[in-house]
Amino acid sequence: MLVDLVGNALASMDGAIFDGLDACPSCGGQVIGHDMRAKRFAVMHDNGKEHTVRVFVKRFYCRDCGALCYADAPFYPPDTRLASPIVDLCLLLSQQMPFNQVAQHLRAMGGIVVDRGGTIRNYASRDFGTIPATNLFGFLLPLSLLNLATFTLDRERRPIVGGAEALAACGFPPAGRTSLRGRGGTPEERNQRNEQEEKEERES
Repeated sequence: MLVDLVGNALASMDGAIFDGLDACPSCGGQVIGHDMRAKRFAVMHDNGKEHTVRVFVKRFYCRDCGALCYADAPFYPPDTRLASPIVDLCLLLSQQMPFNQVAQHLRAMGGIVVDRGGTIRNYASRDFGTIPATNLFGFLLPLSLLNLATFTLDRERRPIVGGAEALAACGFPPAGRTSLRGRGGTPEERNQRNEQEEKEERES
């Protein structure tokens, strides 16, 4: 049951659009639409093949400070390459078992593909704040993922188009946790990170 819930929840995010941003997260200035970028939400293993679940996140240009900034989306800044529910799951599982077992459980849990050596270890070494979670089937699982699964089930497994409801399901904004919007550094540094992310997305 859990495998189906998680797999369907992640698959339903394929093609979801996140295009809302009230103001520049750096200076609070007025933003105007710039372009739309594809970002990797999750990587799934299905029928012997890997499939990347991608969402589309709008970029905005700040008229005041000149920064390029992303719309509100369920990704931790500045450099997590997978969506926050996947990161939350990696963190909670890594508290309960070795990294290699985390990777195995992720594959068994809806076919989620995450590199055990680099990515999981990287996430586990960082502070993302307290992750709201609940015990289910003997494992501590993040509410961000379970809420997304419940939300998807309520929609009768239809693909998610708009991102506002998905953001709420993923726990956005996260109270008492690292801001999903904040991207520290100067506008030039943020723009360089944006360009690096786009290069890695094209190569993946």
